Amino acid sequence: MKMLVAYDIADPRRLYRVAKVMKDYGLRLQLSVFEVEMTPVRFKEMRHRIEAQLEWSEDGVKFFPLCKQCDESWLAIGMNVNHCETRPFAIL
Repeated sequence: MKMLVAYDIADPRRLYRVAKVMKDYGLRLQLSVFEVEMTPVRFKEMRHRIEAQLEWSEDGVKFFPLCKQCDESWLAIGMNVNHCETRPFAIL
């Protein structure tokens, strides 16, 4: 399963640790947004590693599963579209 992971971490040290975990699993698209390809087991592992870094009252992480149709029809505009070289995209 492919998904986007977006996070908002209040403390810079925790932010760094969550980003370090995410780099083990996927491609950074923005400072706090990653694209990951997951099996259920790998997702569970990643989620537990992230949860261990969070301060639950201050931080948040969202996981957005991407269906096959969504993954094949996204659009990239502006800078940093070089991450998209192997997929169809439009630059406006």
